[in-house]
Amino acid sequence: MAAVTGAPFPQEISRIVWESKYRAPGEADIRETWRRVAQAVASVEVEPALWQDRFLDLLADFKFLPGGRILAGAGIRRQVTLFNCFAMGPMEDSLDGIFEALKEGALTMQQGGGVGYDFSTLRPRGTRAESAGTVASGPVSFMHIFDVGCAVLLSTGSRRGAMMATLRCDHPDVEEFVEAKRDPQVLRNFNLSVTVSDAFMAAVEQDSDWPLVFPAEQLTPGCGEGSVLRDWPGYDKPVPCRILKTVRARQLWDRIMHATYEVAEPGVLFLDRINRLNNLHYCERIHTTNPCSELPLPPYGACDLGSINLVRFVREPFSDRARLDLDAIAALVPVAVRFLDDVIDLSGFPLEKQRRRARATRRIGLGLTGLADTLIFLGLHYDSDAARRLAEKVMATICHAAYRASIALAREKGAFPLFEPRVYPQGPFVARLPQDIRDGIAAHGLRNSHLLAIAPTGSISLLAGNVSSGLEPVFAWRYQRRLQLGGRECRLVEVTDPAWSLWRRRYGDGALPDFFVTATELSPEAHLAMQAVLQRHVDSAISKTIHIPEDYPFEAFRDVYHRAYELGLKGCTTYRPNPVRGSVLVTERHCCDIDREGD
Repeated sequence: MAAVTGAPFPQEISRIVWESKYRAPGEADIRETWRRVAQAVASVEVEPALWQDRFLDLLADFKFLPGGRILAGAGIRRQVTLFNCFAMGPMEDSLDGIFEALKEGALTMQQGGGVGYDFSTLRPRGTRAESAGTVASGPVSFMHIFDVGCAVLLSTGSRRGAMMATLRCDHPDVEEFVEAKRDPQVLRNFNLSVTVSDAFMAAVEQDSDWPLVFPAEQLTPGCGEGSVLRDWPGYDKPVPCRILKTVRARQLWDRIMHATYEVAEPGVLFLDRINRLNNLHYCERIHTTNPCSELPLPPYGACDLGSINLVRFVREPFSDRARLDLDAIAALVPVAVRFLDDVIDLSGFPLEKQRRRARATRRIGLGLTGLADTLIFLGLHYDSDAARRLAEKVMATICHAAYRASIALAREKGAFPLFEPRVYPQGPFVARLPQDIRDGIAAHGLRNSHLLAIAPTGSISLLAGNVSSGLEPVFAWRYQRRLQLGGRECRLVEVTDPAWSLWRRRYGDGALPDFFVTATELSPEAHLAMQAVLQRHVDSAISKTIHIPEDYPFEAFRDVYHRAYELGLKGCTTYRPNPVRGSVLVTERHCCDIDREGD
């Protein structure tokens, strides 16, 4: 691939990522990419020339980083979606239904979208169906078919085919699901998460029995013992479920924890909390998330993503006057909200059901990236009260500015179609917003049902100069990254952290101050505490990986997930280096297929 010169790239890896993932034919540098994207997104406006200029300024200097699908797809003449991720609909428990779900996912991945599936609707292994009398092979068996389908799509040259698979904590096959990825060669295109209820967490605390169940109407008469009412995907209200097995809740929890400790999966999603805090609690039920779990989504739900690059708003770094320009961030947010809202009208959709859901709710996911580097520039240790106070203030600034911008858009263009003025403001998240925002919602509605999410920002953070990703701490100050660019072409690239680089240029090779801290040097509690203060001001969720030392005791590790639940998080994901999965980062050489990045 020929090198392109003249673009304002902060590092060589930024140019390589742009050329490999986001550059359209004929573009000479990143500024032409920004111009293409700004023009395309503004084309849905009544005054496109005005908004093209404003969107171009929004993108300039990497201040705002749209999701990768927007950068790659806006303004090109190909059938692609501008949405990074989707949740698929309930999977009907029949061969027709299962393969229809596979087809829908394949069509979505073909156009560049990651997908999330909940497999809880599939009958447990060994049970018989009332209608056909066939014996079920269970959800995990069908996951292998989906995994192969995803791998085939990836091999054809389309963007990564990442998938999320969730299963309820009371599904009779949950134990098989928990153990499914102990073999590193299977389900390689899936992330796995167990969806956990408040009742299960209470049963773990009490060390009580926990029934594993399935809807009675889908089983043959006499199957199982006893019956309970449960919410279940595919049903509008709680349904009678037969108890097929009873386990000790704490033993099941320990089994989940051991698998996560040893092979880094499954993650845990606190499903009741996700639904209780959902702004659309009155009209939708969530059972799964997108592949990186920052977006709990209803059936056929989707979200277009964008992140504010906090590093670009640091003034006078490493000085006594170092500060973060919150006023400039607040001024940027309304343009970013409008940009993402316009993407909904511009984008194509693989499925008509996805289009209808996206335009009925107008969900967007505005977040941040570069938090850890920003803290370093300001001389703040990631694990400090001062750092958490600033991070919370930043996220609150973004949140409140986003909601005010969505109110203004609703006044101009109309509220999202599923807005219900009498019930929407009663949601717990909305009820905690400042009074002027609640008054504005009551008077004018909102353009977007949800506005905030913190995504992993893998590739777009590299594009912006390897700024720290999302809210994650810095992984390493300097390392080599091996990028697979397509086909057999690979490149080994030197990557440095921008805060570290600036410090070395200014102050030489002496010892670093203590506020230079990496992810593996922080305690799990430090990771959780930062995620918790930001979650207070995020109406969707946060993609976060808590890095655990290899020698961390299991008993302490198990408490990390209890602590996540106590802190009000919507989910928890950890990574501990292990013989099966290896280390997430090797400071000398980091192997990564660029097509599998988070965005």
